[in-house]
Amino acid sequence: MAGSIRALLRYIIIISEEFKMSKTRSIRWDKLDNTANLFPSIAGESMTNVYRISVTLTDEIDSEKLQEALDIVLPKFGLFNVRLRMGVFWNYFEENGKKAPKVHEENTFPCRFIRPNKNHSYLFRVTYYKNRINLEVFHVLTDGMGGINFLRELTYQYLRLTHPTLAKLKGDSLTQGTSLNREDSFVKNYKSSKPSGFNRQKAYLLKLEKVPEGEFGLIHGMMPVSQLKQVCHRYGVSINDYLVACFVWSVYQECFHGMPNDMPVRVAVPVNLRPYFDSVTTKNFFVMISAEFRPQNSTYTFEEVLKIVTDSINSQISKEHLEDLFSYSVSNQKNILMRPVPLFIKNLAMKAVYTQSALANTTTITNIGNIKVEPEYEPYITGFYSFIPMSKGQPMKGTICSYKDTLVFTFSSILADTMIQRSFFRKLVNDGVDVTIETNGEYYD
Repeated sequence: MAGSIRALLRYIIIISEEFKMSKTRSIRWDKLDNTANLFPSIAGESMTNVYRISVTLTDEIDSEKLQEALDIVLPKFGLFNVRLRMGVFWNYFEENGKKAPKVHEENTFPCRFIRPNKNHSYLFRVTYYKNRINLEVFHVLTDGMGGINFLRELTYQYLRLTHPTLAKLKGDSLTQGTSLNREDSFVKNYKSSKPSGFNRQKAYLLKLEKVPEGEFGLIHGMMPVSQLKQVCHRYGVSINDYLVACFVWSVYQECFHGMPNDMPVRVAVPVNLRPYFDSVTTKNFFVMISAEFRPQNSTYTFEEVLKIVTDSINSQISKEHLEDLFSYSVSNQKNILMRPVPLFIKNLAMKAVYTQSALANTTTITNIGNIKVEPEYEPYITGFYSFIPMSKGQPMKGTICSYKDTLVFTFSSILADTMIQRSFFRKLVNDGVDVTIETNGEYYD
């Protein structure tokens, strides 16, 4: 009871402060997109919701030039130049206006929680290590597409500062194809209230020994796209479907030992909605579908698992179904009865719904696609990779990205055992794909 009274008093103070600020504020503000509303309510040290996209260059990073590049690029990206404010009924973004966050050499495990008060109130960080630039983003800002846009322009600006011939050629402006659109495409494309299409039945969870608290294991598998295409052509599936099925197969072999199990292996697969709804927004615009495999007998071959997984994914990939998925969430946001509910009550409700849906998936495998750069910069860029942090019930996740003819599949994990990763890459090698492995050293003896 006392806690509820304190919360109520705190919100009365916030209302008073916002009323005072509204009379004098000239600072611009913006709403969070429909998906972003969830992240502040569930984020913390143990579930940071901070993802990373990295680029590797031919030369070692000059920290001063990287800071200068960030100082130049950040004011051009309204989406990143914000701080998160807590309103009475919803969180919102406000133009930041402070100096760009300090660029520094990486010296900790990745994807740590971003504390705005220690980061000039920004919701992203930029670090470097040798010839690599890392962009880490709190998901409340944007999804992988928005992160790629920002990192690509930051890299271009850095290369122009370190290579005068590029500066003369390109200047300091953003690339013509870089979108700065900040519409909430969820709300724009919302049609009508739909029943929830999300699976809430509990999935098989990876309950294995974990690494010490605070540590974070990474395994990057680098492979030729051309070889993967040949393998996938042989199976008659897409690269994404094949890689998801390889993960499911690895769990089936290593955790179920090829035996039946009442719990399904279910993989959450984010789907970029922009191509389906003709959107160029830099805010979040994706939904989750789930690839499901339920081992009902002990005689499955990989080909059978692949077909089950592929059929599961393809049955959900239609504009109508994807629209149904996000329209349900938007309908809750637009519900007139929900609008006057205080934020702290909304947060409790969102946490409860998230917990139920999170435990419905064994893992998440996200594909941010093929990353392309302007031809002038290609000689200075050797590759990209990305990964996502752990979340409730999902101690291991996978991320796919590619650049030119190299695809990188990254396992991020807090599990001490690497049997699933070994099985996964062994399957690829047995199918004829050459895989080169790199790790962050977490699994070294």
